[in-house]
Amino acid sequence: MSGSAYETTNKYLQDGFDALGLNPKTEHMLKTPSREVRVELVITRDDGSVGNFIGYRVQHDNARGPFKGGLRYAPSVNRDEVQSLASLMTWKTALIDVPYGGAKGGIQADCRDLSTSEVERLTRRLVETVHEFIGPTEDIPAPDMNTDGQVMAWLFDEYSNFHGFEPAVVTGKPVDVHGSVGRDAATGRGCMFALREVMNYDGEQLEGTDIAIQGFGNVGSWAARLLHEKGANIIAVSDITGGYCDPTGLDIPAVYEHVVAEGDLETFDDADAISNEELFTLDCDVLMPAAIGGVLTEENADDVQADYVLEAANGPTTYPADKILENRGVTCIPDIYANAGGVTVSYFEWTQNIQHFSWNETEINDQLEERFVDAHEAIRQTMEEEDVSMRVAAFMNAIERVCHATEMRGLQ
Repeated sequence: MSGSAYETTNKYLQDGFDALGLNPKTEHMLKTPSREVRVELVITRDDGSVGNFIGYRVQHDNARGPFKGGLRYAPSVNRDEVQSLASLMTWKTALIDVPYGGAKGGIQADCRDLSTSEVERLTRRLVETVHEFIGPTEDIPAPDMNTDGQVMAWLFDEYSNFHGFEPAVVTGKPVDVHGSVGRDAATGRGCMFALREVMNYDGEQLEGTDIAIQGFGNVGSWAARLLHEKGANIIAVSDITGGYCDPTGLDIPAVYEHVVAEGDLETFDDADAISNEELFTLDCDVLMPAAIGGVLTEENADDVQADYVLEAANGPTTYPADKILENRGVTCIPDIYANAGGVTVSYFEWTQNIQHFSWNETEINDQLEERFVDAHEAIRQTMEEEDVSMRVAAFMNAIERVCHATEMRGLQ
């Protein structure tokens, strides 16, 4: 058994603890969330019926700055998942060196069954319930699975009803509502930077690299388009409806145009149809899980033919699968590094809101790239000095930063 999402995260964390030789007291403190909030959200549906939904917000650690993390709307949302994602945010923000802690939240809801007005009412109801626990210097939500700039704009507006004009309460807002240019593409762009740095270190390059991407939402589609522009061959993409493959390389602009027009990949007919499961076993250089967690398991890890696994999703690789891939010589580029682009540009957006000043997209992208280059250099140094995997090195670097902040503030 692979264990729950939270158990998996804590196993990865424990590997970092063991490598650093931390004492049990410190380990327990760093694993335990600072606060967990569970709320019942009641709204009136469009047909006049009552809708009941459960919401969660887990605030994991704020030693390095305000809690920070996404807000997702999905039927799978539960306490275990949110605990895992909140912890990962703590280590992600520390590794990429932005002054935040970690948090995550969500509502157990299927947006396909909700109208736009119902999603708005649900969002505003959530803010009514938790507004005392969030804020620009307390906890700053952001988009995640099935949430977007519009949802963040509603959140910002409802929060302002209680606390006055505070655009810095949330990031990932539309540019016209105090958002930042470059935020929409940030996670996908960060994935591109992470892959480029790792491959360049190995003497490889993006141009001509065969890549299979599981998930074609915001992260997967942006990564696909940006990597395609760099000359990479995106040989397969998939979403919840299934996948499509062309060993010579998909026409990514055409794939994207189809999704924009139709809403998903279903009925795309300019490639061979494959299943999501088949995508994981394709002969390619890079496999990029960019959708949900726990998709690479001990059941399919031996069938992965890629040389690199780029974790664009949060927690896509179970602990046993990670060990199988490591033993087979497959390089896993861990999620706390690979997909840190979103929270990095969220930090830039928050900073602009605090200053009431806007940066241009070139400045945003240049600073994002610099963060990824610096983080990769630090990870490589730890890998070489400690003879550990990229994932263990990433967790070690992140843990050390959180530990140092905790000690300096006297929070132990």
